[in-house]
Amino acid sequence: MTRLALIAHDEKKPELIEFAQAHRSQLLEYDLIATGTTGKRLMEATDLEIDRMESGPLGGDLMIGAQVAEGRLDGIVFLRDPLTAQPHEPDISALLRICDVHDTALATNVESATYLLEGVADSDD
Repeated sequence: MTRLALIAHDEKKPELIEFAQAHRSQLLEYDLIATGTTGKRLMEATDLEIDRMESGPLGGDLMIGAQVAEGRLDGIVFLRDPLTAQPHEPDISALLRICDVHDTALATNVESATYLLEGVADSDD
């Protein structure tokens, strides 16, 4: 089963919720994980079943990165806020780096997230 991670910084959470609502029928087919607060908000807004990790600043990004390193994730949608400094920036950089190292699909905006889902759907056929 396809396994995806959904992550969003605070300013981007509404965009990720809107994205998940628009693609809910497709996301229902996948095993989903998310960082803590993002997962909670997504579940409340969409009724999707999501395995929640810790919040990003408490290690959630690293927990998701570990799953990338273990080959357990097919892709990540990570709507980052590039205009706001994050207290856990080293963790974010590590997650982005591990995606590159393991050739894991990573979308950091809604447009690329749409393409990621299209690619996952094509690979499921």
